Amino acid sequence: MLYSMFSFLNKFFPAKMVYAHCDIPCGIYTPEPARTAAKTVVRMVELIEKAEIAEGKGGYSPVPSKANSLVRYIAVKEEHAQLCKKELLILWTDYFKPEHLVMFPGLHEKFWKAAKLCSKVKQEVNMEAAKALQDVVEEIAEMFAKTEAAKNK
Repeated sequence: MLYSMFSFLNKFFPAKMVYAHCDIPCGIYTPEPARTAAKTVVRMVELIEKAEIAEGKGGYSPVPSKANSLVRYIAVKEEHAQLCKKELLILWTDYFKPEHLVMFPGLHEKFWKAAKLCSKVKQEVNMEAAKALQDVVEEIAEMFAKTEAAKNK
């Protein structure tokens, strides 16, 4: 009987599929995945810049094992830049609320800058951009910590 009633209601009020970080919401947020991803981007740029994939002075003759390492560094850099962006967007859109703008009037600009830096470090091998990303992620982590401390007072 209960099944029949819910089936009848579902015909008039069908459930819609939703997508979110957490449907509950869980309330479990942390900047740590973004921090780790930003640090990984910096490390991969270091390794890419040090990579020697060619032998000889005359021309380009790639050494397969070195070329393989370079490709892997690039892939990891790309993956972690995207992960950093994903984690930052979760914090920006799900954790931070309008009342946090009172504490941090530049919050939106900080996240916008971080998201743009995530894209930039994917497009280039640029240590300056990678370190700028790491710095802005640290600033966001500090903002997060201050909001958590204020919440627990």
